[in-house]
Amino acid sequence: MFGQSRSPVAAYAQVGVETAVHTASPHQLIALLFEAGRTALNMARLAMEQNKVDARGTAISKAIDIISNGLQVSLDLDSGGDLAVKLSALYSYMTRRLIHANISNDRQALDEVDGLLGEIQSAWIEIGEKVRLSST
Repeated sequence: MFGQSRSPVAAYAQVGVETAVHTASPHQLIALLFEAGRTALNMARLAMEQNKVDARGTAISKAIDIISNGLQVSLDLDSGGDLAVKLSALYSYMTRRLIHANISNDRQALDEVDGLLGEIQSAWIEIGEKVRLSST
């Protein structure tokens, strides 16, 4: 029914993620990217602790993909002004730090990127709350 590689729990979780993505506003989609990026970093941290090199590389690659092809690509550099330019540079920095973390097995680099993503995520959530409150 679910195939050999998919458990019922994994299938249920996938449906939940797909539903969230299809029903999310643009603001919520970015929030989901932050959450997914931080989840990937947590998976990388766990793999690092368990000395699972392949799993660490996979999780770090996923985080890089989310940052580079999700968050960074979503920036509007034409109308976003200085903030968009600075965020783009910060996302590039995070990507370089994650590459370093993977090559050097550097937990501190993972923690640094997670902290930076967490700060931006908090600000993004706060902006969403202010927009939501001002529109009601």
